[in-house]
Amino acid sequence: MLLILSNVMIAVALFFMAFGIIGIFRFDDFYSRILISSKVETVGFITMLLGMMLRTGWDYSTLKILLIGLMAIITNPLSTHAVARSAYISGYKTGREKKDRG
Repeated sequence: MLLILSNVMIAVALFFMAFGIIGIFRFDDFYSRILISSKVETVGFITMLLGMMLRTGWDYSTLKILLIGLMAIITNPLSTHAVARSAYISGYKTGREKKDRG
């Protein structure tokens, strides 16, 4: 039963990541793309890790996967924020803002 549930979670993660990649190509400005990539990476990766935790059972490797997940939860929003903030501070304009000015 756990094997089926873990396979379903891994499939859901891959499905979510695939739609996230499509979303990245559909949006046309930098800030929308970075938001979507952050969401896809966080939710898809966490769902994938939960599926892997169910697959391995409760042992030492589960603790390793849990620690990797916690690091991803902490660092991914921070890194996305740092990239978006540095783009904003450096004056990066989206395609829409460039059209309005020029």
